[in-house]
Amino acid sequence: MEEIIHSLQTLDPILVYGLLFGIAFIENIFPPSPSDMVIVFGGTLIGLGRVGYVEALLSATAGSTAGFVVMYKIGDWFGVHILEQQKLKFIPLEMVRKVEEWFRKYGYWIIVVNRFLTGTRAVVSFFAGMSRLNLFKTTALCFVSALAWNAILITGGDLLGQNWERIGFYLDTYSEIVTGLVIVALLVVLGRFLAMKRNARNSS
Repeated sequence: MEEIIHSLQTLDPILVYGLLFGIAFIENIFPPSPSDMVIVFGGTLIGLGRVGYVEALLSATAGSTAGFVVMYKIGDWFGVHILEQQKLKFIPLEMVRKVEEWFRKYGYWIIVVNRFLTGTRAVVSFFAGMSRLNLFKTTALCFVSALAWNAILITGGDLLGQNWERIGFYLDTYSEIVTGLVIVALLVVLGRFLAMKRNARNSS
């Protein structure tokens, strides 16, 4: 991480924008990436006069949106085949169908908050595509969500300046809380699903 940060300080502004786009893009395909912290540091370069606020914000947001659309299309083209062919044997097919139903009902709201749910971004875009949500509406909502999140990160980096590392603590804490809540929610949903399945078997 430190190597990435130091290299950013020496790059031409155009390359910085390209890196912000690239790392935001990759984070949607391979979620365990340091994209948020790199974007935060991109904000510190604004205060140093190295990059522009609008350019940095739009670069990161464009990368986030492009990565989301790629995973959306993977879900659209291959999602049903991957899951129905039991390529992921640990996911029950009935559960997949239930998730699809939820996405068709609440998917657009999930996309709005998706950028704020660390670790779920690739999964949400995949299921959005598999559920065949409207691509234009999905992309627009993803862009707005990413714009808001990246604005928070870049503004935080700009305001903190050389103390940008402090935001890492807040991001880690936020991530832990959100991840915990998501895990609890998934366990509750899975428990209810298994209970309904068991009740259906007993009544038949």
